[in-house]
Amino acid sequence: MSDTLLAILHMCIFPGGAFALIVGFLFKGLDRRVEARLQRRVGPPLIQPWLDAAKLLTKETLIPKTAVRSAFLLAPVFGFTGMAVCAAFIPIPGVFDGLFNMGDLLVIFYLLPIPAMALMLGGSASSSPFGAMGFSREMLLMLAYETPLLMILLAVAMLVGKAMNGGAWGAEFSLLHIVAWQQEYGSLGLNPAMIPALIAYLIFLPGTMGAAPFDSAEAETEILEGPLLEYGGPLLALFQVTSALKTFVVLGLGVALFFPGTICDWWPVNLVWFVFKCLVLMLISLTIVKSATGRYRIEQAFRFYVTVPTGLALCSLILVWVM
Repeated sequence: MSDTLLAILHMCIFPGGAFALIVGFLFKGLDRRVEARLQRRVGPPLIQPWLDAAKLLTKETLIPKTAVRSAFLLAPVFGFTGMAVCAAFIPIPGVFDGLFNMGDLLVIFYLLPIPAMALMLGGSASSSPFGAMGFSREMLLMLAYETPLLMILLAVAMLVGKAMNGGAWGAEFSLLHIVAWQQEYGSLGLNPAMIPALIAYLIFLPGTMGAAPFDSAEAETEILEGPLLEYGGPLLALFQVTSALKTFVVLGLGVALFFPGTICDWWPVNLVWFVFKCLVLMLISLTIVKSATGRYRIEQAFRFYVTVPTGLALCSLILVWVM
C-alpha cells in the first residue's frame, strides 16, 4: 500500500476521520449528559450530537445576500480539513504511533488554531454585526490561550530533550519520542516540575473548545452565537463535526503529553484505556467547570489566560531549566 493511500486512510478512518468523529461526538454527548445531571436536569440522550448533525444535513443551505460567498462557504471546510489532518498526528500509545511518525509538536501547534481561524473567517464573511463581534472576541481569546499552550509544549520538549541528552541542553519536539520516553521512565503528569504545566493545560482546554466560562465568542444570550449566527444546514453541521474532531485532538494530545502509559500489549485494551483517560480529562477540565461557572467577559477571560495558565506554564519552564 502506498504512503499516500495509507495517509488518506489514517485521516479518513483511524485515528482521524471516522474514529475521531465517533469518539468526539460520544464525548460531547457525555459532556451534555453529565452536565445536566450535575445541574439536576434530565438532559439530552447520549446520541443527541449525532441527531443534531444529521438533522442539519437535511436542511437547506442559506447564504446572506451581503456575505462574501466564497469565504462564507470555505470557512467550515477549512476548519474541518485542518482538524481531520491534525487528528491523524495524535499517537494512541500501544495502538498507533501517529501519521508516519510525523507527530511534531510544532506542527500540531500550528494546526490547532485552524478551527478558531475558520470561525473568525466565517463570522467576518457573514456581514453580520454579531459575526464581527464574535470575530474580534475569538481573535482576542485565541491570542490569550495560545501563549500558555506554547509554553506547555516547550516545557515538555525541554524536559524530555534534556533527559535524552544526558542532562545537556536540548529540546525534543517529536511526539512519538516524547510518548516513548514516558513509557520507559514514567508519565510527565506525575513529575513535580510538570504539574504546573498539567494544570495550565487543563485550563487551556475550555478556552480552545469555547466552553464556559470562556465561551464569550459565541455567547448565545449576548451575541446570538456570534460567528455561527448566519450559518445553518450542512455548513453548520460541518462546524459541529469540526468541534467534535477538535475535542478528540485536544484531549488526545493531553493524554500523549502527560499520561501516555499503556496497560498491556493487546491493542484493544490500550485503545479503551486511551479513550478512558481522554474522558477523565474532559470531565475534569470541561464538564465540571462548565456546569459550576458562569461566563467571563472577554476582558476577564483575556486577563485570566495571560496571568494564571501562562504563569503556571512559565513556572514549569523555569523548573525544567533549573532542575
